[in-house]
Amino acid sequence: MTKVFVDTDVCIDLLSGRKPFNKTAEILFSLADRDKIKIYISSLSFANIDYVLRSQYSTIHSRQIIAKFKTLVNVLSVDSNTIDLAIASDFNDFEDSIQYCCAIENNLTTIITRNIKDYKKATIKVLTPETFVLRPE
Repeated sequence: MTKVFVDTDVCIDLLSGRKPFNKTAEILFSLADRDKIKIYISSLSFANIDYVLRSQYSTIHSRQIIAKFKTLVNVLSVDSNTIDLAIASDFNDFEDSIQYCCAIENNLTTIITRNIKDYKKATIKVLTPETFVLRPE
């Protein structure tokens, strides 16, 4: 089964209904729902997701959305080693560096993000959601 690390921006696209990106995010996460792929996200993503959702929804509704979403993904820890690796990396964006190091530490070889430019220094595959869902099997 294909295992992918999904960046926070794609999760927010899905959960906030951010147009026009939400449609591709829906396709991506439906693959996980149908057990076609396994999606991994970092624990850091949940704080960022909640921050955005609370601008649209009540705290209670945001937490309900997050609880349902959590059933679709596998959560990876961000620990002291992850932070040390991110600090030492040459990524410009620290949050992306944490995400990248989390994926690397967990032996994932593909990151799905809309911010390809932020992962220029990646040594693993970095794909947009569109590229991933439209790829030939």
